[in-house]
Amino acid sequence: MSAPRAYLDHNATTPLRPQARDAMLAALETLGNPSSVHAEGRAARALIEEARSEIAAGLGTKSRNVVFTSGSTEAANLILTPFLQRDQTTAEIDLLLLGAGEHPAVLAGHRFPAARAETIGLDAEGALSLDALADTLQRNKGRRILLALQAANNETGAIQPVAAAADLVHAAGGLLVCDATQAVGRLETTFAARPADALFFSSHKIGGPMGAGALAFAEDRLHIREALLRGGGQEGGRRAGTENVAAIAGFAAAFAVAKDSMEAEAERLGALRDRLEAKVAEIWPEAMFLSAKGPRLANTSAFLTPGQKAQTLLMALDVEGIALSSGSACSSGKVKASHVLAAMGLEDKAALRASLGWSSTEEHVDLFGIAFAGVAKRIRARRTAA
Repeated sequence: MSAPRAYLDHNATTPLRPQARDAMLAALETLGNPSSVHAEGRAARALIEEARSEIAAGLGTKSRNVVFTSGSTEAANLILTPFLQRDQTTAEIDLLLLGAGEHPAVLAGHRFPAARAETIGLDAEGALSLDALADTLQRNKGRRILLALQAANNETGAIQPVAAAADLVHAAGGLLVCDATQAVGRLETTFAARPADALFFSSHKIGGPMGAGALAFAEDRLHIREALLRGGGQEGGRRAGTENVAAIAGFAAAFAVAKDSMEAEAERLGALRDRLEAKVAEIWPEAMFLSAKGPRLANTSAFLTPGQKAQTLLMALDVEGIALSSGSACSSGKVKASHVLAAMGLEDKAALRASLGWSSTEEHVDLFGIAFAGVAKRIRARRTAA
């Protein structure tokens, strides 16, 4: 019998919820291309439109403003373009502003020339500096601005000041696109609470399948002049390609459960995170918890272990049956210095990140504590022997 493992990497991906699996299996029994006009095609189309309505209602927008994609990366590449327009007559955007802690999909995925993109710094807790944003907007007064700002950081869990940033950007006549990938199901993520002009997120972060995501617009007038994928005109001409019906059905089912259980889960996961951090502090008293003095996601704990490389601990814990991560999971499996930590003034650092989700339990946290204590003891014993 294999030893139990504790999966504590939900910010990278979270296990498939039973409700999503059931919805996918039912959808797989539906024959038909959703663009076909016969009965089979209409049945497939109905599943997609039901999913679209579910997600639109949860975000506080109209169904026609939701575009299904393969995930957040594609959505970022689609929306972060100079040709995002409030109507079809406005000129292209002059300057893209990027939070320094944005996900690589945003930092590397936008379609702006390098000379027309500028980074806005973070404070010591990992939140966007509103003063720096205001200064940048003033310096670029008269130019058309687009700000890309995540709702919460994937590495530290730091909750970003989206509403305050939106006030500044909108007062300057600009637009704000919010990467809500880590926020949906963990924070209230509606256009009323996060007043962006558009937001996007991925299915597999909320217990849905990989390979599905959504880009949503706050209002009908927003228009992308140049689509990223062109072909058959699906998704209202904004994203060509036959839709992944089963994945979209599973995505919507996971979204519904995540939304309905959000408040209770935030309380439960916050207690588990506190339990985990108490164990870390007891075992490694020098540990430094990131973004802990500001608002952060209830499910996320990122911590530095002074005197010990994160990569060594990460591999040792994996051997002991504990799945954590260090930084973004989208870096080809490499552990390296984090651009997020660098923007927080922690140069050349890599943190361990424990992130919890719907399947996390006290047993998982306790297994982590036992494994972490054993690893720390062996490390200290080797140091003493040396």
